[in-house]
Amino acid sequence: MSVLVMLFSLALIVIAGLVVDGGQQVSATRRAESAAAGAARAAAAAHASDPAGRTTLALAAGRRHLDAVPGVDGTITVTGDRVVVRTSAEASTTFLVLLGQDRVTAEARAEVILTVR
Repeated sequence: MSVLVMLFSLALIVIAGLVVDGGQQVSATRRAESAAAGAARAAAAAHASDPAGRTTLALAAGRRHLDAVPGVDGTITVTGDRVVVRTSAEASTTFLVLLGQDRVTAEARAEVILTVR
């Protein structure tokens, strides 16, 4: 009976670990996606606001947005009529650290096609 209880307890700990650390992964993904989308929107808005120097303004606006989001790193590129933002975010694990994985990483990408009116 005690072996069965031990196995059941171990199974519960593994399931709890998947739930908690999976939640951390989802949270990191949401942060990365939100930051990428926001930076792309900011870059597109800046690009549309000034006909001269559009690329410089777009890059600066996107970078300002990314810099304001804690725990998210990213890159912004403006090529022709496209702004592409790639981001990554990390989160600490609670249970996976017992298996040697102390962090989970999420990546996201947002792209905006620029049009001039």
